[in-house]
Amino acid sequence: MATAVKRKLSGSTDGRGIKVAATSSPGTTIHTSVSGATSGTFDEIWLFAHNNYTSDILLTLELGGTTDPDDLINVTISFDSGLMLIIPGLILQNSSVIRAYAATADYVVITGFVNSITD
Repeated sequence: MATAVKRKLSGSTDGRGIKVAATSSPGTTIHTSVSGATSGTFDEIWLFAHNNYTSDILLTLELGGTTDPDDLINVTISFDSGLMLIIPGLILQNSSVIRAYAATADYVVITGFVNSITD
């Protein structure tokens, strides 16, 4: 029987948002996925971002690596628009690390959770 356990992002303190301080690669660490590559064991990752700056900010997510275009996702985070879904349940394993950097430091905050899933 499959199990799923909701967990905080490993880069979060007490489940709080993670401020993106980095402006280039490697980015601010958001989450490190489950170790190992066992089939049926993975992290399902849900990330949201908000921007408290005075204009839109380009955010780059590094999903498990830094190779462009394989590992990079670019998204513009609109100014004062509230939470914006940026990772809709993508899966990772094998201690892959999600990092993020922004065009302007310290204004984009990432929140979210991980469903740790085992078949």
